[in-house]
Amino acid sequence: MIERKTDFEVVAEASTGNEVLAQVATLKPDIVLLDIQMPELNGVATAQRLAKQYPDIKIIMLTMYRQDQHLFEAIRAGARAYLLKDTDAEELIDVIGRVQRGESALDPALTAQVFEAFREGLIAGEDELIALVEREIEILELLASGYDNRTIATKLKLSEKTIGNRLSEIFQKLGVSNRTQAAIVAVQRGLIPGDFHKGRTT
Repeated sequence: MIERKTDFEVVAEASTGNEVLAQVATLKPDIVLLDIQMPELNGVATAQRLAKQYPDIKIIMLTMYRQDQHLFEAIRAGARAYLLKDTDAEELIDVIGRVQRGESALDPALTAQVFEAFREGLIAGEDELIALVEREIEILELLASGYDNRTIATKLKLSEKTIGNRLSEIFQKLGVSNRTQAAIVAVQRGLIPGDFHKGRTT
């Protein structure tokens, strides 16, 4: 599916954590897609070793559990994305591309759990949790200045649909449900300047 729908090449497949490490040592792939539950060495332990030995390799973690204690360990291990196995093919393909571009992704069904864990102190570091990329900060700044999706899309030379999708992702990462809340939280956390509204032009 990956090779049929993208320009990515699948260079290897592995059924155990140890096989993953051996294949990576030989082939040095750009991205490793890991199952959390694997024989011999589980996905979290594999991710930890990969992150230590090959920090440039980007890791995408899959889990079949909506409540999985390993998820938070995977976050600490440095995985760039965390998806449920029932994620549809198009979403998986999209996430692979985003991770390759240096972005992060979290399955919406897991977002609330991660934020709750953060509030309870199970995950340290707000920057690790939010992981907003530069493009998302730009969108937030324009949103906070009062621009609508069409204007933001024009300014950033993106499609209006892309802006809508990215805003949904931003809302999930910030734990908010609308544009106003996103702007307030972004200012409170120092992600964008607090005087953004003063510089708006029409």
